[in-house]
Amino acid sequence: MRALVIDDSRVMRRIVSGILEDLGYEVQQAGHGREGLDVMDGGWVPDLACVDWNMPVMDGLQFVSAVRSNPAWRQLTIMMVTSESEHGQIVRALAAGAHEYMIKPFTADAFRDKLALLGMLPQEAVL
Repeated sequence: MRALVIDDSRVMRRIVSGILEDLGYEVQQAGHGREGLDVMDGGWVPDLACVDWNMPVMDGLQFVSAVRSNPAWRQLTIMMVTSESEHGQIVRALAAGAHEYMIKPFTADAFRDKLALLGMLPQEAVL
């Protein structure tokens, strides 16, 4: 399975990518939403996108909207991974098309649990 980690924090990208790689994902990273779309436009289409909200150039909500407006990418599972914890923000992200919402900080176990809820644990990670 493939995952795209989109976050303007290099440290956060490394943390999320490490968790996903430990679970068996092939991971690509992007520093903002536009860069994430460029990766996908280049033909590398993930099964899962883990997306921060607050980023320069294109924020996470704009990324979700762009993905949902493209029929080729509508099946992409999107999980917001952000420090935005207000109920209204969560509702906005889910209404825009995100499937799940993970609030920073989090543990690797909590991250794995969210992936399990989404049915996005690679087969080798389920064993």
